[in-house]
Order: sequence, then C-alpha cells, then structure tokens
Amino acid sequence: MSLYAIGDLHLHFTSPLKARAQMKERVWKNHEEIFRRNCETMIGADDTLLLLGDHSWGRSLAESEEDLRYIAALPGRKILLRGNHDMFWDANRTAQLNERFAGQLCFLQNNYYPYGDYALVGTKGFTFEGPFYLDRRGRIIDWDEDAAAHAEKLVEREVQRLRCSFEAARSDGFGKFLMLLHYPPTNILQRDSAFTALAEEYGAEQVIYAHSHGESRFHDSIEGEKNGVVYHLASGDYLRWMPLKLMD
Repeated sequence: MSLYAIGDLHLHFTSPLKARAQMKERVWKNHEEIFRRNCETMIGADDTLLLLGDHSWGRSLAESEEDLRYIAALPGRKILLRGNHDMFWDANRTAQLNERFAGQLCFLQNNYYPYGDYALVGTKGFTFEGPFYLDRRGRIIDWDEDAAAHAEKLVEREVQRLRCSFEAARSDGFGKFLMLLHYPPTNILQRDSAFTALAEEYGAEQVIYAHSHGESRFHDSIEGEKNGVVYHLASGDYLRWMPLKLMD
C-alpha cells in the first residue's frame, strides 16, 4: 500500500481549452495519455493517489464529467482536493459529490481520509500572487495593497476550512497528519504563513501542494524540510506526469 500525489491535470475532454501553455508547451503534449500510462505502471489497486486540484477546465459538472471519469478509471483509491479552476465543485456541496461518486472518487473538503495511522487533511488554500511592481532589475519593490488585503480574507477562510479538517481527524483519534493544499503554502514574499503555522501547530509531517506550474513558478514556495515539516511541490508538469511517491 503506497501513497502518491500530483496536481494540475487540467483535463479538457469536453470543454474548450484556452490555456496558452497547454496549447504550446511540449510538456503538455498528450499529457493525459502519458499520465495514464505512468499511473498504470506505478500504482496498484491497494494504493492511494492524491489529486491536488485543477482537475478540469469544465465550467460545470456536466462539462467536467468526462474528466472525472478519466480520473476514476485510474488505478487505486483517488482522493481529490479542490483547485482554483475546479468550477464544477461548489465547496458547500462536497457531500453531494461524495454521494454521486461513491466508490469511485473521494472529495476532500472540511473532512479527512485515513491512510494507515495518518489522517489526510487539506483545503484549496490561497496565497497572494500580485500584482507586484518591479524595478529595472526585476526586483519587487511594491505590490497592490488592495489585492493583498483581499487575499488575506481568502486566506483566513481557507485556514478555517483546513482547521476543520484537522479537528475532524483529531476528534476521531488521529495524531499523525499529512497536509494537502492546492495553492503553495507561501508566496514569493513570505518565509512563513498561516498555513505553515497550522502545519507546525498540528505537527503535520508533510505538506504537499501544487498550482505552481510553468518553469518560472516551480520555486515560488517552500521545498524540503523547514521547522520539522517536509514540503513537496507536486504540480503535474513539474513532475513530468510521474506521480510523486510520498510513503509506502
């Protein structure tokens, strides 16, 4: 029984594709088939695959259903986290998604899933991504303060959702956690954040996140060990569509 993670599949079997990178960059060519073959080679029926958001470009569940069927057909247990582009997923209707796809897909929002002695907890997260203002050398000298203030409100909401996930697991007796985010835990201006603080408060052993895709974004946030927590970026193009093995 092994645990794997990846994010940002950005599937579009029945919805229009408008992302320039997916249309032009080599790493995205036939990525659905490459990823499927990698999963079939690596992942067994008893394994768990964590999908860290941005599953589909569909603007509704109807437009995303073929994408979700593709994910459901992959080997192992599939646990999905909500991403910023997942318009099919209303955060207040996660229970309905879990009912509709029972036995096929598990949706993580304000709940948790067990993996051995660990609880898998998570939320979409959020981080301020600009606008930033640069000097002639490309160094950040200022930023949009209104946008930053709005981002803080979204961070507060996501922190509460994440705490709900931790507390649900803790109330059921779990004391070991792996923490999942779609957005990175910090932005390029931060060394710490409300999400890193929560990981340390609950003693999460690992934090796995996505969203930072495209080579210019791969190192926007924390990677490796910090304050006893190990951070992993698991966006699909960063991993070249090879699921990241987290533990056996």
